[in-house]
Order: sequence, then C-alpha cells, then structure tokens
Amino acid sequence: MRYKLYYWPTIQGRGEFVRLALEQAGAAYTDIARRSERSGMGVPAMLRLMENVKNPSPSFAPPFLQAGDMVIGQTANILLFLGPRCGLVPEDEASRLWAHQLQLTITDLITEVHDTHHPVASGLYYKDQKPEALRRAQDFTSARLPKFLDYFETIHARNPHSDSYTIGDALTYVDLSLFQIIAGLRYAFPKTMHRLAADIPRLITLHQLVATQPRIAKYLASSRRIAFNRQGIFRHYPELDQ
Repeated sequence: MRYKLYYWPTIQGRGEFVRLALEQAGAAYTDIARRSERSGMGVPAMLRLMENVKNPSPSFAPPFLQAGDMVIGQTANILLFLGPRCGLVPEDEASRLWAHQLQLTITDLITEVHDTHHPVASGLYYKDQKPEALRRAQDFTSARLPKFLDYFETIHARNPHSDSYTIGDALTYVDLSLFQIIAGLRYAFPKTMHRLAADIPRLITLHQLVATQPRIAKYLASSRRIAFNRQGIFRHYPELDQ
C-alpha cells in the first residue's frame, strides 16, 4: 500500500513523527502537500480533503494519513495505526497500549514546547507575547522539561527486554519520537540541553542509535528532512534558553 501523508510543506512539526516512522519502515508514501499543485497535489489538495463537507470524519488539523479508504488524524493515533503495520511496535496488546500511552505523553511535551514561544495565543506573533514567553520558558527549562526527560529516562531504564530500546527488544515508533524530541530540544534550547545531558544518558544514547539506523541516516542526509526553523514547533530564541 502507498500511504498519503498530509502536512504543511515547510516545517517538520508534528508531521515529522509520522514521517520518521514511514522512513524507518521503508514504507511507500507520498508527501501530498510537498508535491506540485500542477499535479493535483500540494497544500490545496490537503485543504480540500480537510474542508470536504461530505466527509463525515474530517481531521481538525494536519497531520493526517490516508490509507486506502481510511483517513487517520492526530499524530499519536496515526502511529497507533502504523505501528503494527510497519513492524514498529511489539505484537501483544499490552505493549501496543503502552507505546500509545508513551506517545500521548510525548504529545503533552510537544504542546509545552510550543507554548514556550506562544503561551498566550497561536494567532499572535512571538513578538506580541514575548514577556509571557520569557516567563513560560523559564518554568519549562527549569521545571517541566527536566520532569518529562527524567520520566522517559526512567522508563527506558526499566525496560526488562532491552538495554537499548524503550519498549520490547526492538526499535519502535516511540524510540523514533524520542529521537525527534532530543533533536528538536537541542535546536531550540541548546544551553538547557547541555546542562541536562548528564542526567539523561540513555536518551542521548538512544538519539545516537536512531540516527545511525541506515534508513533514518539516509533520510536525515536527504532534502526530505526539512531543517528546524522558526515556523515549526521547536524554535530557537536565545532569550528563552537562559
């Protein structure tokens, strides 16, 4: 099956968590919004699918994935669907639910990262909420981020099946998502991550392990991997990284 991935074409954002899973699995997929509008794709095609009044179950926002006749929205939900189909989660139900639970916690972390630069409203520019962002980022880097990272470090250490992976004895989509979290945080908060690195050796090692997976390494070196920038979730504003 060739999947169709719908997400904004100029940022990594939440779509990158899905993209990493598809790349690691070697799955055939088309990144619809990144294709030419002349081919009937591009952002207009994504918006048409979202705004189709005949669609009984439209997605609130991208990313969403089309698999045959099904359209699945929300990052964690897409990964719940792709995990068993792409060999990125153990086969037993308990492990699948555990992976989904961890992915939902990652979703919570992503929201808090976003709110460091947009704590008041997504519709306002960063410059219009800078005082609030400074306060929010200070709490995030000093309290919230260490708490999240310590949790995932502990979870990784408690995996009874492997010293390398978070769940079971093989790489899962949760490992791929934690890789993206570390990569994004290093871009957005380099000073903070340098300070916290000694407390999360397992997550740092996991990041390196994922980066050296052949398919992931090839993807990271390709033009398909958009660079972090100030339009995505992970944004580097030096004044927020004190």
